[in-house]
Amino acid sequence: MSSSNPGRTILASTIAKKYVQEVQDDVSKLGRSPKLVGFLANTDPAAQMYADWTGKTAESLGFTYELRVVNKEELEEAIINANEDDKVDGIMVYFPVFGDRQDQYLQQVVSLEKDVEGLNHKYIQNMYHNVRFLDSEEHQKSILPCTPLAIVKILEYLGVYNTLLAYGNRLYGKQIVVVNRSEIVGRPLAALLANDGATVYSVDITGIQKFTRGEGLKLSRHKVEDVDLTLEQVSQNADVIVTGVPSATYKFPNEFVKDGAVVVNFSSEKNFNANVKEKASLYVPMIGKVTIAMLLRNLLRLVNNKTSEV
Repeated sequence: MSSSNPGRTILASTIAKKYVQEVQDDVSKLGRSPKLVGFLANTDPAAQMYADWTGKTAESLGFTYELRVVNKEELEEAIINANEDDKVDGIMVYFPVFGDRQDQYLQQVVSLEKDVEGLNHKYIQNMYHNVRFLDSEEHQKSILPCTPLAIVKILEYLGVYNTLLAYGNRLYGKQIVVVNRSEIVGRPLAALLANDGATVYSVDITGIQKFTRGEGLKLSRHKVEDVDLTLEQVSQNADVIVTGVPSATYKFPNEFVKDGAVVVNFSSEKNFNANVKEKASLYVPMIGKVTIAMLLRNLLRLVNNKTSEV
C-alpha cells in the first residue's frame, strides 16, 4: 500500500456503538440500575482517565457508578467490604497498584459474583480451557477479561474473523502478533485468539512465545512454546499487529508492518507512528470505549447469573 493510498483510521467509538446500544436496551429491560464500584489506588493519569470514561458511560446508560479513591494499603479491606455489600453488583480495580504479584493477589480478592473484569482465577481458567459456562446446565455464562474481549470484538468488526468458517475456527490461517504479555491483557488475548484458530506470536521483553490451538483431544486448549525468532521475523507475515506497551517512547517499527495489515493499539500511549497507515490498511489507535462497553456487558451478565441462581 503506497502513501498515495493510505489506510483508514477506525475509531473505538464507532465500533462500540452496537454494544453500547445492546447494553442500554438490556438495562432498561432490567428495571433497575445495577451498581458498579471502581477502586482507584494509584496516581496513574491513564487510570484516572479510564475511571472518568467508565463513570460517564455507565451513568449515561442507566447504571450507577461510584469511584472509591483509597490508599493502596487499605485497598484489600475496601474490596472485601464491597464484596459483602448487597447494593454493589460489580467491582473493578484500576491496575497497576503494587506490581504484578501483589496485583494478581488483589484480583482474586474480588468475589467471583462481582468481578466485571473477568480476572478471577475461575474465569481465567475457563478462558484458557475454552469453557464458556460456570454451571453444567449452561445457564450462567463465564466472564471473559474485558480488554482482551474488546480486542476480539474489534477484530470481528474489522472483518479479520472469517464468518464463513465454523465458530471457534474463524481465525484459521491468520498470523497475529501481540506486543504485550501481561497477565491482565496480553496473555489472555493470545489464548483467546489461538483458541479461535490463529497462530499468535506473543512478544515481551523476555522473548517471544508462539500460541496455537491444541490438536486431537486437547483441541480446546491452546499450546504455548518459546521460539527463537525476532520481532521483525514474526511481524513480516502478520495479518494483525496488536500493541499494548505502556511507554511514551515505544514505537512499533513501521518497516515491520506488512502491507495491508490491521494494527490495533490498546496502550494509553501511542505505540504506532502517525504514518503507520502508509503500510496498514486499518488502524485502531485506542480501544477504551469498546473496553468499557464490554465491562458493562460483563456487569449485566453477572446480574443475570445471580438471577439464574435463584
